[in-house]
Amino acid sequence: MTENLTKETFLEKVFNFEENKEWKFKGDKPALIDFYADWCGPCKAIAPVLELLSQEYEGKIDIYKIDTEAEQELSAAFGIRSIPSMLFCPAEGQPQMANGALPKAELESIIADVLKVTK
Repeated sequence: MTENLTKETFLEKVFNFEENKEWKFKGDKPALIDFYADWCGPCKAIAPVLELLSQEYEGKIDIYKIDTEAEQELSAAFGIRSIPSMLFCPAEGQPQMANGALPKAELESIIADVLKVTK
């Protein structure tokens, strides 16, 4: 299951950007974070793909969703200009951003390359 994050849960589970200038991932496993909006067609198109990935990678990665309309401060903190945008957070190292409704195969490739996770 994908999980919706608020600013409060993001600070707790992913990264506290209010306390830290340098990226310091707080999760216990890699994460994919989808920045979306309810009115966004491509966001709606990719939602079932992310649900499927959350089942296929269950226990290996966390998949979170952030509503850019409700969480404007989070969107601004990551410079979100277009949606959907996805932030890939490896357990170690720097996160990487990808924009657009990417096909499932490309998401799996990024999960393998950036998050270092396979099914």
